[in-house]
Amino acid sequence: MCGIIGYVGKDNCIPILINGLKRLEYRGYDSVGISIIENNEIKTFKKKGKIKDFIVQEIYSNIGIGHTRWSTHGEPSDINAHPHNDCKNNISIVHNGIIENFESLKKFLIDRGHNFKSETDSEIIAHLIEEFYNGNLTNAVKKSLLELEGTYGLLIVSKTDNKIIAARKGSPLVFGIKYDGYFISSDTSAIVENTKNVIYLLDEDVLEISHDGYILSNLKDSTIIDREIEKIEWDLEQIEKKGFKHFMLKEIYEQPESIKNTLRGRIKDDEIKITVNLNKEFIKNLKKIIIIACGTSWHSALIGKRIIEKNCNIPVEVDYASEFRYRNPIINENDLIIVISQSGETADTLGALREAKKKGAKTLGIVNVVGSTIARECENGIYLHAGPEIGIASTKAFTSQVVALIILSLYFNKNEKIIEEIKKISDLVKKILDNNHIREIAEIYYKKNNFLYLGRGINFPVALEGALKLKEISYIHAEGYPAAEMKHGPIALIDEYMPVVVIANKNEVYDKILSNIQEIKARKGKIIAIADEDDEDIKNKVNHVIYVPKVIEELSPIVNVIPLQLLAYYMADLRGCNVDQPRNLAKSVTVE
Repeated sequence: MCGIIGYVGKDNCIPILINGLKRLEYRGYDSVGISIIENNEIKTFKKKGKIKDFIVQEIYSNIGIGHTRWSTHGEPSDINAHPHNDCKNNISIVHNGIIENFESLKKFLIDRGHNFKSETDSEIIAHLIEEFYNGNLTNAVKKSLLELEGTYGLLIVSKTDNKIIAARKGSPLVFGIKYDGYFISSDTSAIVENTKNVIYLLDEDVLEISHDGYILSNLKDSTIIDREIEKIEWDLEQIEKKGFKHFMLKEIYEQPESIKNTLRGRIKDDEIKITVNLNKEFIKNLKKIIIIACGTSWHSALIGKRIIEKNCNIPVEVDYASEFRYRNPIINENDLIIVISQSGETADTLGALREAKKKGAKTLGIVNVVGSTIARECENGIYLHAGPEIGIASTKAFTSQVVALIILSLYFNKNEKIIEEIKKISDLVKKILDNNHIREIAEIYYKKNNFLYLGRGINFPVALEGALKLKEISYIHAEGYPAAEMKHGPIALIDEYMPVVVIANKNEVYDKILSNIQEIKARKGKIIAIADEDDEDIKNKVNHVIYVPKVIEELSPIVNVIPLQLLAYYMADLRGCNVDQPRNLAKSVTVE
């Protein structure tokens, strides 16, 4: 989840590292640091806090590494900040991931006379390389890596070797190539300003980068690898705020376009065009689909379950990735495993994918980041093409995931009505955004400490997503429930201080939703209703109404979630929260 960057080239590395770390701050922002080589000495600067407060003295170096941290082992502090150095200050490392056997390795190293300064698991890597170093940095790194259990995206420099060594296992690294320099980072966002020519590292890759060039090899047998250079398909402008106060607000307003991009080229002459290797015989014999995801992606999976079961008559299970891999799931060759991840690097989801593949299941990934590990390891895939998502709280990726799941259901079973209606959805989302008066409601309730969100059927997951967004960025406690379950516990919480958001579209359970509203009113709860634009009667039954366009049931989660994203955003902004960097969270969860 941390952000790491390295540079070797003709320019001063310090501004390059600092600028890259600013682009990576959504991956972690507890502390920041860099190590550079100057006059055959390692100089390390690191500090608790955010990059805007990080100052480095004016020195020149054309090789260095940097890190912005999301803490796992050890609280945020100057000492626990990366980079970490060995005893003699000859070797410096930055690390993204978790070393699971660090305690036994630390004991071994202490017994060998090494002195540790931090509480982190990462520091043992620098000392382990020091222990094995005999004049050849690459050999010492490889020998050290073979001792590590866990995950790592790792950059290493040594004062006696004018190069960076990068290694990957379970944590992303992308290598940028320019005519006068090389860049290595945990994310393309940190290097796209400098080059679009990249190589994505795979597990057990070891990369040596020097002024003379680069060598990519395999950890186990040192085989030299000649991997194809790929092109980043987006540009720097897409990760700028463009006048919006926060990335999250910008990304909410980008949804008409991001939804178009997910649909683009996939419905042609009313036929579904997706490139997946699922033959007609497999689809005909498909017995069960299991969708695996975490967080917001899990909510889109719950919506996908409803749509696929209704449209295709195929049983669908939805599982948290973290639970799936440890429950010995029952899978056979006629099952399809779908994994959903915005980043394509989510550790639990990747682990679940690998467990499913071990059991012989056919797999399909729905991811946003091109070249990500999940995208590479799935047999089939649907890219969202939603564009970079920088805000920690996912918005446009969620609606694009729902669209992708609808497209997949249409691939299994063509439905003319859904095809016709989904062509209009982007314009309807724009209509909601163009008529946005939600801040006025937020101004009434932003000081509240608890919220309840209620939905039925396909919109119960939307209630979950609305509650998640609110607690993620505003720190207001919020819970999502099926509306009918309110009477089985949550109703005890309702009083005149409890705002309740109710998704109240006119559908087959509309009358039951109205009964729930009456139950809330009887207990003096404050009701914010999401309702169809033609529902005039509901005004008299609730405190506030947010109207959305009337759509078919399968598309209702898309129009209903937009106001909930905006409500969460405005509540957090009014409370003075750091919307794009909420406490304790990071964008790409690459640790279990």
